Amino acid sequence: MNISVIIPVYNASEFLGKAVDSALQFEEVKEILLVEDKSTDNSLEVCQKLILKDSRIQLYQHPDKGNHGAGATRNLGLEKAGCEFISFLDADDYYLPTRFDVEKEAFKEQKNEGVFGAIGVEYLSEKGRKEFQDKFKEVSLTTVNFPAEGETVLKGLLGLTSQVFGTFFHLNTLTLRKSVLVKNNLRFNENLRVHQDSDFIIKLAYHGYLKSGIIDKAIAIRGVHDHNRITKIIRYSPQYNQRQFLLWKSLHEWADSNPLPSDCKRKIYLTYKSFDLSLKTGLNKYFCIFLEVIKNPQILKTQYRFTYLNR
Repeated sequence: MNISVIIPVYNASEFLGKAVDSALQFEEVKEILLVEDKSTDNSLEVCQKLILKDSRIQLYQHPDKGNHGAGATRNLGLEKAGCEFISFLDADDYYLPTRFDVEKEAFKEQKNEGVFGAIGVEYLSEKGRKEFQDKFKEVSLTTVNFPAEGETVLKGLLGLTSQVFGTFFHLNTLTLRKSVLVKNNLRFNENLRVHQDSDFIIKLAYHGYLKSGIIDKAIAIRGVHDHNRITKIIRYSPQYNQRQFLLWKSLHEWADSNPLPSDCKRKIYLTYKSFDLSLKTGLNKYFCIFLEVIKNPQILKTQYRFTYLNR
């Protein structure tokens, strides 16, 4: 295997060295692409020192040297990546020695276009630990509940399997063939400042053949500290609903232009509409809910129904 590791860099100077070292340990990793997104700390200087450490480490910035967000930053990494396989790593996280164990065998089968696994947690601050556990309880492993591949992955991510599939698998645990991106013109949605990874993964699960790898133990570690965005937004708050609306609006527009299975299209639409309704206000909100229930009674059975009924 030959793997390009894409690391978007924004305000992660204190963690970046460990992330890079964790990728350098693998002989399969032929290049590490640091894509710096106009950090306000000294991340750029750290990157400039790191590229002197190993010839596999490369540094890129956006042409205007500006800040464009995680989606555009990962897309620049995809544009520059030169290897047959691609993996991702957040700058405050790191790989474990088992990171690519399954890939070596799984990609011998040409039908497999992506492999994913489980990610663990390391608490880097007490405040980060408290915020993370307040939101996610005692979840120490982000993973799926059973092995899956092909269409089952897509349906699992959308909550359409008879057995609960689990959470979104983390981008840090995904390895894919670059060819699946090229032939399907897949990129991260740069209009999404958050959740562009979830958007990308669902679209990839439809366009490519994904397979679960190691799902019962971590192959990478997520660093939890004071500044993790994932812990800052209260579930079903107006800000949360707005961000979810933008995610599912992106997926709804994409699903409309692709021949997804009908149950997948329906689930995407109902979820999108639930968050759309949650953002409406006043009497107009209840009028819109009434019309939607008349048209699509199934919306009352979605897990997101209280985002608009109770607020």
